Amino acid sequence: MTKKTEKPSPEAKALSLFLMAYKTKDPIYKEKSKRMNRLWSLVLKDELSKSDYVEEVQKVLTSYGGYSEVVEKIVKYYIEKFGEWKLQGDDKYCRDAKQVADRILKK
Repeated sequence: MTKKTEKPSPEAKALSLFLMAYKTKDPIYKEKSKRMNRLWSLVLKDELSKSDYVEEVQKVLTSYGGYSEVVEKIVKYYIEKFGEWKLQGDDKYCRDAKQVADRILKK
């Protein structure tokens, strides 16, 4: 059993952060988070194909309004909770979230 050190896609990262943020509001988010984490661990152990995982991420993202909507919900959640957006990075998710945060904070 070889363990891969592969990073999830921006969509998977957004979904994971969304589920983590909202899991205290509703147990359904906590269960979805556990399920998606379990699926990712199966990908890392070559027990699930990455394409199957990506397909599942897309289905769940779509159920919450899509990637852009989920990113916006995450950013709003953290700005409302902490008054600012702190996440920094150079990956696609971080850049997308920073754009949303800048737009929200300008209002």
